[in-house]
Amino acid sequence: MARYTGPACKLCRREGKKLFLKGDRCYTGKCALERRSYAPGQHGQNRKKTSEYGLQLRAKQSARRYYGVSEGQFHKYFLMAERKEGVTGTNLLQLCESRLDNIVYTAGFASSRAQARQLVNHAHFTVNGSKVDIPSYLVKVGDVIAVKDTSKSTDEFKTLVESNASRTVPKWIDADSAAMTAKVVAVPEREEIATPVEEHLIVEFYSK
Repeated sequence: MARYTGPACKLCRREGKKLFLKGDRCYTGKCALERRSYAPGQHGQNRKKTSEYGLQLRAKQSARRYYGVSEGQFHKYFLMAERKEGVTGTNLLQLCESRLDNIVYTAGFASSRAQARQLVNHAHFTVNGSKVDIPSYLVKVGDVIAVKDTSKSTDEFKTLVESNASRTVPKWIDADSAAMTAKVVAVPEREEIATPVEEHLIVEFYSK
């Protein structure tokens, strides 16, 4: 399945919530959802009751789009979450949070997950000293993510780190903006995950 390359703001409008797909712009009055809080398209402003299946589908699509994950990948994560001990919905979100591109964004080394994905693809990061250029790489507790030495001195990364210095980094990530490193120190608890979805609806969707 090809990756979506259309306007990111349309996805937020379709889901009716901010998915923070465009970085800092999402926090300003320029956010499309602030100006047009209805779904895109000719019939976007029509009100209609959403079915139970519709709510489950929207929850799944919201989470998938929030992390920038394809349908196939997301379903794979669900199957992995089902096999793990604990609550399936929480396991699913924890797997998505442990993606390398998400860690890079959450630690403040990118302004959006889309940018983080691109930076990882271009091999700007290492995990435990080894180059990793796969955005979906699942980081484990104890792993250290670092900006590659040859990239640290570039204006691009200096500007990125400075512009994201005020962002709050969750406790499960120990980020050092000066050294441009981040260590995963724990598995995130559900209350530490900001994903704007009700994960039990996703479990219900896949359990049909």
